[in-house]
Amino acid sequence: MTSYVFAPPATVSVPVTGSNTRFPVHRIYCVGRNYAEHAQEMGHTGREPPFFFMKPADAVLVVDAGLTAALPYPSLTHNLHHEIELVVAIGTGGQAIPVSQALAHVFGYAVGLDMTRRDLQNEMKQQGRPWCIGKGFDHSAPVGPITPAAAVPDIMHADIRLQVNGTLRQHSQISQLIWNVAETIAQLSNAWALQPGDLIYTGTPAGVAAVVSGDTLQGSISGLTPIALQVC
Repeated sequence: MTSYVFAPPATVSVPVTGSNTRFPVHRIYCVGRNYAEHAQEMGHTGREPPFFFMKPADAVLVVDAGLTAALPYPSLTHNLHHEIELVVAIGTGGQAIPVSQALAHVFGYAVGLDMTRRDLQNEMKQQGRPWCIGKGFDHSAPVGPITPAAAVPDIMHADIRLQVNGTLRQHSQISQLIWNVAETIAQLSNAWALQPGDLIYTGTPAGVAAVVSGDTLQGSISGLTPIALQVC
């Protein structure tokens, strides 16, 4: 029997709609600037090749169906931004996956938020340093229950939106992704061997902005379980 210095942490997992089973999280990959209007609001043309960054698996904040999760305001920042995203849950791993086969590797989809310490991210960019401190902090990856792919066959044409205190902040369609889900999986799998349990945050539409303590966020994507959080 293997003996550890201390008890290993519990496996991070996300509920699956219509099931008592849970999806164990392996890694979290995020796609940067994957909607043209958001890329432009961040000072780019909107047609750059895709790029990726990562969050630790334990950055996940599970948002259960029908409940409002508490989102702790993180340390070190005065400019916490919301980014609503379609999350892709990988069920079958692979490397150098062709675009034509990529969707066969998807277990399901969920609504997620890529929370960002924008001031810290911008400081690191200006200094030419890695900006994981702006993206990979505790609770920076809220995600709702995962819906199996077969239950949402039209997800690529779904509506995506985020409201803050009842006011619409972000709104687009998944069809507006610069690099669609299949292309993203193919690109990622050329750089990393994807594994069952990987989550891919596919990018956010225009309209990212700051939230403060007390704000309530409501995110939705057609066909998926919506999420609600309150910054505290």
